[in-house]
Amino acid sequence: MTSSRRLLVAAGTLVALLALAGAGIAYFANRVVDPADASCGHPSSILGTERNAGDHQEREVHFRCEGASLGGTIYLPTSSGRHAAAVWVHGAGEAMRLTWGGQLLPGLVSAGVVVLSYDKRGVGESEGECCPGDTGHFNLLTADAEGAVAVLRSLPEVDPARVGLIGGSQAGWIAPRAAVASHAAFLALASAPTVPERTANLYERLSAGEEGSLSRQQIAARLREEGPQGYDPEPDIAAMTMPGLWEFGTKDDRTPFEESVSVLRPLQARGHDFTVLTFPAGHGLLDIPPSDPESTPALIDWVLHHDG
Repeated sequence: MTSSRRLLVAAGTLVALLALAGAGIAYFANRVVDPADASCGHPSSILGTERNAGDHQEREVHFRCEGASLGGTIYLPTSSGRHAAAVWVHGAGEAMRLTWGGQLLPGLVSAGVVVLSYDKRGVGESEGECCPGDTGHFNLLTADAEGAVAVLRSLPEVDPARVGLIGGSQAGWIAPRAAVASHAAFLALASAPTVPERTANLYERLSAGEEGSLSRQQIAARLREEGPQGYDPEPDIAAMTMPGLWEFGTKDDRTPFEESVSVLRPLQARGHDFTVLTFPAGHGLLDIPPSDPESTPALIDWVLHHDG
């Protein structure tokens, strides 16, 4: 191909990308990955046979959202009746569904809460491209979480008025909008920012020493100097009408807890039913093992008192 021909092709491609960007479509690796109007309020789903796992039941599920089939597992209590339920929303990276173990999943299910966890889009049994959230694009991931809420509501074992979302870290930019879109009953997050996405990324880089050894006060000043950048979850959080929990570690080097709390306090003052809990710990409050042994039991207890 001649140089002039290559320039014409490149120019044509740029025009096409700009046109689609104007239509609200984000690009990654030259592929459309994150349409602004992504939603999944009524996904088709296929349920597997329920399996007795001793102290709980398990059921495989595949549901379709925005061109991708997502594979997951539904964990159910052995007790009869209709239960509260929760969708697990992943953090960053190529995350598989939660498997049985640790404190969170067994703790919720043993307390009578149904939990759905699915392989993130593009990982494991889930189709699609992973991981748009890692480049600041959250529309498809939000649609997937919304679809998972709808799947839980369709189950005879679940009270459709008592379905919420739980998650950690990157879920802070996904779960609030999914909660609003799906009219969820509650939202419980840990180590999850409420500040704009690139602001949190800058905080993480500064905490890692990108600009030398800075004090916490100096890092805060740099964040103010830079100003808010990237996807901002505050409008979605402000639109929430359901109870919300945010757990933060005061030693977190990835999520700026002071700045995140400062987003929530005015909303609490305006009447939002928001709870903020802090722990003398780092990131990963819901990890296995958690960064603080009290964080997971506290989240479970909060869910049991705010599940509608």
